[in-house]
Amino acid sequence: MSGVPVYRWRLAPPGYATVRQLRALGLRPGGQDVAAVLERPRKRRGPLVAYLYRVDWAKPVRPMTPAKRAALAKANAAQQVCPNCRSDAGYRIPTSLGMCVPCFDSST
Repeated sequence: MSGVPVYRWRLAPPGYATVRQLRALGLRPGGQDVAAVLERPRKRRGPLVAYLYRVDWAKPVRPMTPAKRAALAKANAAQQVCPNCRSDAGYRIPTSLGMCVPCFDSST
């Protein structure tokens, strides 16, 4: 990434955006290389770094197809089943617990 301009926090020129900012605009980087780097200094540690892309080169987000929507729903449903009691918890099982909250409470 040599030759890429580096800007200080909040001092990037207009026309650049992070991936999240592009997504909020309904865009994606679309294969373009990083156009600039944004650095936010921190005390006693290295700076926070954000990669910026050109907004005018960004492409529209690909639409969600019915097959992708079904696969995503199936994956989310699988993460709601408690491996301990095999019941649908109604929420995604926290990976830190590894089971639904009632099962975790009864095991401790």
